[in-house]
This record gives sequence, structure tokens and C-alpha cells, in this order.
Amino acid sequence: MQNHHHLFLTEGDFVRVMALQPHPSLRAELERAIVVPPEAIPSSVVAMNSKLRYLDEAAGVSRQIQIVYPEDANVAHGKISVLAPVGAALLGLEVGHAIDWNFPNGETRRLRVEEVLQQFEADANDEVREEPLPNSSSRTSELHAVV
Repeated sequence: MQNHHHLFLTEGDFVRVMALQPHPSLRAELERAIVVPPEAIPSSVVAMNSKLRYLDEAAGVSRQIQIVYPEDANVAHGKISVLAPVGAALLGLEVGHAIDWNFPNGETRRLRVEEVLQQFEADANDEVREEPLPNSSSRTSELHAVV
């Protein structure tokens, strides 16, 4: 697996997602994450319960979703499980970053975070974070999607 930028998760997101006993490939991706306290997560990073817009570059389609825990998933309402391929791919990415992700049908798709519309970790904190994360345009993953 070759990655060109860092993946960021809050302490709570890391613990709770790992407790779901994710697929070994997703577990490996989570284990390489930089885990930070909730107040240190930039508002431009996709965290659990974030509402965001992403671009599926292969399809040329932009979608708005919310990444949620499996028990809260409801595709009809745009609530995508963190264990679903799209949710697993986007968690921890920063606006502008992309990932190549293997889907269950064997297809690899590049997903790019266009905007974090609402990030509950950032909304819970009053301070403004102005330090950017290390910059890179993409990261590559040879993960097998978790359905």
C-alpha cells in the first residue's frame, strides 16, 4: 500500500471504528492513521458523522453524504456506513485529497473529497484551527472494500 498523505482520526472515532472489527485491510488503514484529540481535528477532515460532498472521478458524479456508524446507515437519506466502501474510503481524508479504492465488484474508483459541509468534531469546538495538514493530492490503497 502506497500513501502520499496522512490519514487523521479522532481518538473516539478510532476506538469506536476499531471496535466494529473491520475487515483486516480497513483495520490496517486505520492503524496507520494519526490519532488526535477531538479538539485537534481540522474542520477540513472527514470524521465520523461528517456531512460532505465527494467526487467519484471515474463516473464524473458528485454526491453529498454523511458517514455514520452501521446502525445509523440509511442509503435513501445519504447516511453511508463507515464499513461500506465509500464510507471506509473517505474517513480521515482532507478536502482536496483523493483515494483509489477497490470495490467489491473488482473495480477501482478514485474518490475525492470536495467539501466537508459539517463536521461534528469541529462544530463542538470553539477554537479555529488554521494549521493545514501535510498536503498531497492523492493516496493509493490496495484495500478490499468492506460491505
